[in-house]
This record gives sequence, C-alpha cells and structure tokens, in this order.
Amino acid sequence: MSKVREFIDFWVEISIHPVEQYRTPGASQDVPELTQRLVEAAKGQGISEAELRAEIGDLSDYIGDQLKAANRAERERREPTT
Repeated sequence: MSKVREFIDFWVEISIHPVEQYRTPGASQDVPELTQRLVEAAKGQGISEAELRAEIGDLSDYIGDQLKAANRAERERREPTT
C-alpha cells in the first residue's frame, strides 16, 4: 500500500462520520469543506493534491461517496432487526 493511500484511508477513518442522530451538531457533511481539509492535511504530510488525485481521482466525488457510505451504514445500524 502506498504512503498516499495509507494517508487517505487514515484521514477518512478519523474525518468522515455519519450525520448525527436527531440532527444534533456533529460531523461535517459539507463536501467542499472536507475536501479542503483533506488537501490541507495531506500537504502537512508532504503529499500534494496531484498525488491525492492520482490515487483516488476526483476528491469531492470520493469524499461524497465516503459520506454516503458512512450515513448508509449508520442508518442500517439503527434500523431495528426483526
């Protein structure tokens, strides 16, 4: 696994969270804001935006997909089982 991929996976784990239940303040669901945070954090680790794009393609699309997956998993977790 590349350094860039490891960074992205770690960043997603600590930064992408489902919307809070009952609309309480919580994790950001703003894709442009999260995209900017990813780029800034990567720069702090010596990873360029071009390297991020080479690894995952369009950053906003990737983050949007990660948010959808996190929100879907949270909805499924909260659904009662019969």
